[in-house]
Amino acid sequence: MNPIDLLGPVVRRRGSLDRTRAALARGRLTVGFLGGSITSAQTGTRWPEPLVAWLADAFPGVRLTVENAAIGATGSDLAAFRAEAEIIARGCDLVFVEYATNDFGEPTDRRTRTREGLLRQLLRDGRCDVVLAYTYCPEMQPDLFAGIVPSTVAEFEVLADRYRLNAVWMGLHALREVRRGLLTWEEWLPDGLHPEKRGSLSYAQSVMAFMAEALVPSGGTAPAPAALPPPSVPGTWEQVRLLPFSAVTWTGPWSVQRWEGCHGLDRALVCTAPGAGLRLEFAGRGLLLAFDFGKTSGEIRYRLDGGDWQVTQRDCPAWAGEAGWLRTLLIDEALPPGPHLFELETRPGPATAGRGTRTVIGLIGVMD
Repeated sequence: MNPIDLLGPVVRRRGSLDRTRAALARGRLTVGFLGGSITSAQTGTRWPEPLVAWLADAFPGVRLTVENAAIGATGSDLAAFRAEAEIIARGCDLVFVEYATNDFGEPTDRRTRTREGLLRQLLRDGRCDVVLAYTYCPEMQPDLFAGIVPSTVAEFEVLADRYRLNAVWMGLHALREVRRGLLTWEEWLPDGLHPEKRGSLSYAQSVMAFMAEALVPSGGTAPAPAALPPPSVPGTWEQVRLLPFSAVTWTGPWSVQRWEGCHGLDRALVCTAPGAGLRLEFAGRGLLLAFDFGKTSGEIRYRLDGGDWQVTQRDCPAWAGEAGWLRTLLIDEALPPGPHLFELETRPGPATAGRGTRTVIGLIGVMD
């Protein structure tokens, strides 16, 4: 038997799509997407495009709204802070979550807390149907070719079992198409990671097949939402909130600017001078910042509650542009209860790397 055959089914059904069916019956369906560049709408060539076209064709009388909140090179940590404003508040009935690829390099305990916190936000009070979507990245290949489910997928499957979530392993579907000669590797992944139109269609077709079966009328009344089980681990990123930039005080030439660099975030704190400072008083158990990062970015030093200064030394890979990478920095997630003081100072990037002095903060998130 080929090891790829040992990886199980592409579609893993565990629950219904009752909220989606109810929305279709009302004649209005809002579909949300959370994920990285494989799901982002930026290029117009990813798998949500053919999936949305299929939905519009299959349900011509339904008013269809799409909220694609996926952002390239971001993971479930950032999504935990964006879900409320960009998915939940916009009334999504059906949400696809795609982070098996972009969470690949994170430690198990960290990505379990971020993923479970995100899922619990989406599932509270029966807000929407959630479907997990697993794509492919080259780092998965050794496991896949040995018939082993990569840990980033296996850990999502544990959460899927706990919360009775449907999942579609789109990457496995495409890989099996390649093995059968129905799709060439170059058609699937022209750059080794991102499907373009042909590969994205393969991804979408696996979801279409699942949806076509799952949306068959059941003939019964949709059950009331079940209570969520307790979290599987302590410290999930469920209770989170965004702080407005008005909560920050500064020294130096900072400004709040309209930000066109990242969809979903329309304002940013911007400074191009080294030695400028920020102060933030907050109450919570954790703090996360999201920076617009790239080759023109500087570094920062920061401290909490008057402790030792910590200096960032962020890598800037060759694929990074001058800016445009929404990059998170977790300051802490295990602070004692009570008020805290965060201080930051801008610094130039390393001269040896040709880096600049630009600091752009797009999001300040607090965990309660």
